[in-house]
Amino acid sequence: MPEGDTVFRAARALDVALSGDLVTRFEARVPRSAVADLSGERVRSVAPAGKHLLLRIGDYTLHSHLKMEGRWAVMRPGQRWPSPAYQARAIVETARAVAVGFELAQVEVLPTREEERIVGHLGPDPLSATWDPVEAARRVATDPRAAHVAILDQRNVAGFGNVYANELLFVRGIHPETPATDIDAAALVSTGARMIRANRDRTGRTFTGKNVPGQRTWVYRRAGAPCRRCGTLIEETTLGADPTSQRIVFWCPSCQPRLA
Repeated sequence: MPEGDTVFRAARALDVALSGDLVTRFEARVPRSAVADLSGERVRSVAPAGKHLLLRIGDYTLHSHLKMEGRWAVMRPGQRWPSPAYQARAIVETARAVAVGFELAQVEVLPTREEERIVGHLGPDPLSATWDPVEAARRVATDPRAAHVAILDQRNVAGFGNVYANELLFVRGIHPETPATDIDAAALVSTGARMIRANRDRTGRTFTGKNVPGQRTWVYRRAGAPCRRCGTLIEETTLGADPTSQRIVFWCPSCQPRLA
């Protein structure tokens, strides 16, 4: 599932492959930006912003969001694509490389000076050079909603998705329904930053320290299985800020007890 670490790695790979080169082919296969053509412009940089990816070409930015299924692939010119062409939503080609965004949920070409409209609402990003843990903790600590909902809100902290929310709350021993105002937000944010930074450079995301299929998570997608710490069966429910944003939540009732 694409989260901040996935987007960070994608941006890094795209930056290495494209930055400094002139674009020889450009396509944004979405109605809003279908007529945009940045061929002949130079790729200036590729940067992540939470779960958003910003590919800056000339005076414009190709913005994309991976959501659940999106992914970027980098190939040599003429190399066979790893996914069907009909899934391509964005194509940026140079003399050295072809970058294709498949099944991207959001694609837009906008002037770089307007990037704030896309990412200005985001909270502090633990994978950013401007990471501010104090501000991130303040935002989480003042959110009266369930801790699971608060940590997923990109306005509080940018980059954490549902996998991180589940694993992070388990490691900190916090029941997912506990109001964020009642938790140690600074400790939660600090642990989350260490987690996502550790996974940033791994090919396989792990929270347990074991990079083995089936052993990488503490609770995520383990409903009905014994807790790896205490043996209690993992439970499952759904939580969300509203009915359209419900997420599956997993927790250990012994390691993450409800507050009295």
